[in-house]
Amino acid sequence: MTTLSRPPADPSAAQPRRRSSLRNWLLFGLQDSKGAHQGPGGVPTAHEKKHSWWQVMCLTGVDYFSTLGYQPAIAALAAGVISPLATLVLVVVTLLGALPVYRRVAGESHRGEGSIAMLERLMPRWGGKLFVLVLLGFAATDFMITMTLSAADATAHLVQNPITPGWLQGQNVPVTLFLLALLGAVFLRGFKEAIGVAVTLVALYLGLNVVVVASSVVEVVNHPVAVGDWWQALSTSHGNPLMVVGLALLVFPKLALGLSGFETGVAVMPQIRGDATDTEANPAGRIRGTRRLLTTAAVIMSSFLIVTSFTTVVLIPAQEFQPGGQANGRALAFLAHEYLGVGFGTVYDISTIAILWFAGASAMAGLLNLVPRYLPRYGMAPGWARAVRPLVLVFMLVGFLITWLFNADVDAQGGAYATGVLVLMTSAAVAVTLSARHRQQRKRAVGFGVIAVVFIYTTVANIFERPEGIRIASIFIVGIIVISLLSRVRRSFELHATHVHMDRQALEFMSDELDGPIAIIAHEPLRMSAEAYRQKLTSAIEVSHLPLDYRALFLEVVVDDSSDFETELEVRGVIRHGYQILEVHGPVVPNTIASVLLHIRDVTGLMPHIYFRWTEGNPVVNLLRFLFLGEGEIAPVTREVLREAEPDVTRRPWVHVG
Repeated sequence: MTTLSRPPADPSAAQPRRRSSLRNWLLFGLQDSKGAHQGPGGVPTAHEKKHSWWQVMCLTGVDYFSTLGYQPAIAALAAGVISPLATLVLVVVTLLGALPVYRRVAGESHRGEGSIAMLERLMPRWGGKLFVLVLLGFAATDFMITMTLSAADATAHLVQNPITPGWLQGQNVPVTLFLLALLGAVFLRGFKEAIGVAVTLVALYLGLNVVVVASSVVEVVNHPVAVGDWWQALSTSHGNPLMVVGLALLVFPKLALGLSGFETGVAVMPQIRGDATDTEANPAGRIRGTRRLLTTAAVIMSSFLIVTSFTTVVLIPAQEFQPGGQANGRALAFLAHEYLGVGFGTVYDISTIAILWFAGASAMAGLLNLVPRYLPRYGMAPGWARAVRPLVLVFMLVGFLITWLFNADVDAQGGAYATGVLVLMTSAAVAVTLSARHRQQRKRAVGFGVIAVVFIYTTVANIFERPEGIRIASIFIVGIIVISLLSRVRRSFELHATHVHMDRQALEFMSDELDGPIAIIAHEPLRMSAEAYRQKLTSAIEVSHLPLDYRALFLEVVVDDSSDFETELEVRGVIRHGYQILEVHGPVVPNTIASVLLHIRDVTGLMPHIYFRWTEGNPVVNLLRFLFLGEGEIAPVTREVLREAEPDVTRRPWVHVG
């Protein structure tokens, strides 16, 4: 008998408690179906403090402005002596292409959804959702490579600093993995909103860059021979001016990294403080602030890019940009050390490492906001995808794998980064073009269409030039689609309704049966003639032995968009050909019927009984029809949905099939 009563300290009981504690820790915040959390790009709740647009610009700037850490070096490596001209093309595309596009995106997705949400609204049903999944794959490529590339470049600044210990030389991969692990640890612990930190980092970083750029310009002015050598190299290699312009246009796609940051700028819109007169439907102040943010950031970045692309290619020997060179991935840091000394250069390196690391934090927060925003609503994510910590672990493992595969090489990851950025910008350009066309704004539709063509060319050219980007994006896309569809299949037997409401007429139909169980006949809304209802009632009376004087109550489900998952159901009571009918629109027939039956049970306190006829056809075909069209074998699936939703058989609505 004593063996049946074990003390609390028994070792056999300790392990389950540890597992339970670990599970609770991992799934903390699981109830948050939108995936909102504190962090850069996080969606603030109503009681949280909003910020001025320039402060939020610093939040998106840790991603956008941090590209100065590697963009000039990548441009010089890719374009050589024509780097300044190619960068000028990049600036023109930024100010006349990306900026107008995202100013419009800000006006049409003021909750921070971005261009993906615009395309989701323009392209409904399964085609639209699959398209969104593809875009999510490219977005994941963009954000993941932002994390790994930024960490790799931060490592380059650390390892190549003159005062760094020698034993760190050649340890780029371990150091990058450490930085990524540190990033993951911060999010696992709980990342608090840090706009104040972002403002400090961006102000310090841009201030130091102003000093570096100013000193570089002075050196260029004091060394006209260097400018002459650059001009001679340019004219010797490409004597024809038209040839130079043509090459600059061809090389421009390689510099697409300088376009990053616009999608993040829209994503942080909810953080911006608007006007007192703003409403949720028309937050004019927030939209105006976001447009100021986008414009100011683009002008600042364009100014830096134009000047630095010229000073770096003039002052730094070409061999230093090559892999292993002192300027590879860190051209401005090279100039800081060369002309301002080791002390200033070290301070510059520290600020660059900090902002690059924080850019990874911004990218991680973007992923944590983006994935739960769409996939759970589509029914295409496991339950744990609503929690932050499991997603952080998944993203960190992917980041480790990318770092290992690319050997923490900044140049090697540039193509993948540019591919993700360009596809998102192309989707934004297409979205605003379709939006302008839908609103019959012909001139704007043509203008945005031209911009879309430019981005399509740039994206295609980048893919052909650096195909590793599309390979990585394809892996993300395939992974997201496969996991999403498997999750959708697994969750197919859940109740999809987030709310059920019955109008007065429907409730009056219920009041006729308050003395006993409520008998309901399922009916297909495609057969709506008086004869069809009469035959269905006669068949139900004969097969299911309903009373001969039974006053028929039919339930009809009209399938609208079978690709939807979470829906609100509105049940209307209608009288057709003298018969009482409960009519409801929903994405899936069995799940909708189950939700309505459970609601009737809860509202009336009576047990509903529903009567079906067996569905004709192959069971496999009917299963596929259920999964993708919302129809199929209705009766057994309805019963299964009810069984999973209500474990207590005595409280479960009855399903009759004859």
